[in-house]
Amino acid sequence: MAIPLWRLSATELVGLFRRRVITPADALDAVLARLEAVNPRLNAVIALAGDSARAAAAASSARWVKGAPLSALDGVPFTVKDNIPVAGTPTAWGSAAYRAIAPTEDELPIARLRAAGAVVVGKTNVPEFTSQGYTDNAVFGVTRNPWNTDLTPGGSSGGAVACVAAGIGPFAIGTDGGGSIRRPASHAGLFGLKPSRGRVARCNGLPQILLDYEVIGPIARSVADLAAVMEVIAAPDPRDPLSTGMPAFAVPAPRPCRVLYVPRFGAHPVDPEIAASTDAVAAALTAAGHTVETGPAPFDVDLVARIQGTVSQAGLAWLGQDFGITPASPSLRQMAESGAAMNAAILFAALDAAAGLRRTLSEFFSHYDLLLTPAAAALPWPAAETHPTKIAGQDVGPRGHAVFTAFANITGLPGITLPGPRSASGLPIGTQLIGPIGADGLLLTIAAQMEAAHPEFLGWPPI
Repeated sequence: MAIPLWRLSATELVGLFRRRVITPADALDAVLARLEAVNPRLNAVIALAGDSARAAAAASSARWVKGAPLSALDGVPFTVKDNIPVAGTPTAWGSAAYRAIAPTEDELPIARLRAAGAVVVGKTNVPEFTSQGYTDNAVFGVTRNPWNTDLTPGGSSGGAVACVAAGIGPFAIGTDGGGSIRRPASHAGLFGLKPSRGRVARCNGLPQILLDYEVIGPIARSVADLAAVMEVIAAPDPRDPLSTGMPAFAVPAPRPCRVLYVPRFGAHPVDPEIAASTDAVAAALTAAGHTVETGPAPFDVDLVARIQGTVSQAGLAWLGQDFGITPASPSLRQMAESGAAMNAAILFAALDAAAGLRRTLSEFFSHYDLLLTPAAAALPWPAAETHPTKIAGQDVGPRGHAVFTAFANITGLPGITLPGPRSASGLPIGTQLIGPIGADGLLLTIAAQMEAAHPEFLGWPPI
């Protein structure tokens, strides 16, 4: 074929399976060869599924020969973030203390994908306890960005986005507890969906140190692939009560939307190239027939940081006290100590503030359909550094690059990253769209509009 198989999307691969041009075993071989070629430079995959992947691909190949595939993803290879249990493959969670634990069950979304015939290739690297915005840990080391291997792909889904951007599978499954799908997707030129709280039912997972702020979602090179994955994993389950009241997942027809564009959050700095790229996406939405207004954030952005910080500290403290797991990272140990010293009233106040934030955003979405912001405030920074210390010439703290994302986790809102114009040096820049709870399908519709209208925003890294 003129195009290497590892460059094909999930929907393109399935089209070739259907016409018997290639088999799922061929697709897996191509992805594994690509992994062997580029993973030494990226350190994105830290555990392989091994014989189980080949067995799954062979079984899928036999089903396609019979014309009896299990789903529209049967035989498609994918990777799984290493804080999501996969039966038979160790889950380290970026921690030496957790590394020896070998799950005997898949977490529910992975079980659903395997039941649909999709093929797990391996696990992708994360920061320790997925609690930082870059990807490095004392067990597996630094993960690098395919667009420039001196730089980070972000975190905590850094290994996941590095795989998809480099062609190690057409999609990956990640988690987003404070922007951990959306920001890395923006740093890698990809589409990343943070589903509504409850949209993707969860059970058989790791301790939820971010409560229900963290959700599982897909990362892909095409919007059609995101939709195909969501068709499989977006279903309720009685073991996850949050999922049982969610309306059925559907991708609606395009319609004009009312969009509030928030270029920056208060006085928090934004890289000028990111600001220009997000302006271009706002203009593209207007050209597509949407009504775009520019204004400030409709909530207290500094309150978001306080809520997220309090919950993160308390969660790490709980992990230590109830599970006996201590972080290796000095900064995470300090967070855990702060959480352990916290009194109950502080945590209760944060949870009450979170409820107020949910009410504020619910009212906002009675006037607007979508909220547009940058996905991240900074371009990728050196891979081994935890965060950029300056943005647009201003000093920033550890979460200065991440200011735009956590409000959606606290409120349970769905969000999607869509690529915009790249930087002058060729680095990807992503924007995020946020919608009301349940509007996951609408986000995919708008993202597909942008994908079709602006293919120049997409591309392959030089690796």
